[in-house]
Amino acid sequence: MRTIDKIRLQLEKYGLDVSYRIANRLGIPVRNVRLFFIYLSFPTLGLSFLLYIILAFALRIKDFFSGKRPSVFDL
Repeated sequence: MRTIDKIRLQLEKYGLDVSYRIANRLGIPVRNVRLFFIYLSFPTLGLSFLLYIILAFALRIKDFFSGKRPSVFDL
């Protein structure tokens, strides 16, 4: 058996057990729990990218308003 197949089997056996146990505890289908985690990942990634863009814009505005002072060594 290839190494990739072994890794995939281990992840399916132990990694997906988490969503199965959560679904059993809540009494809902496992498919819904897995879809919830997939759909939750999209806004999470989008939010971090949006925060990065806002901070980059704020730093650009700060640099625009605060002029560079001449150094002592430039005299």
